[in-house]
Amino acid sequence: MSLSKLDILGMEGVISNYKRGRHTVHQKHCILVFPNIRTRKEANRLIGRTVVWDTPSGKELKGVITRAHGNNGAVRAHFKKAGVPGQALGKKVKIIK
Repeated sequence: MSLSKLDILGMEGVISNYKRGRHTVHQKHCILVFPNIRTRKEANRLIGRTVVWDTPSGKELKGVITRAHGNNGAVRAHFKKAGVPGQALGKKVKIIK
């Protein structure tokens, strides 16, 4: 499946979890899953894109997709400031740039 630039813009995904290790949780790094992305090769086409999560208070938290995560199409995104709160897990994010 080939994705054009128009297909990528506006695509919605889900914040599935934080990047974590055995003893640490990195709240600035999130793992995102997009329903149309199935392989690592397709996930690599999203690197450098900007994603946004709308908070319940109306603010926007922006992050940048930095790399693929695993072989099934998940990606990692880096968010600035204090990171993403726990209430964002399982919520939708959108590719805006």
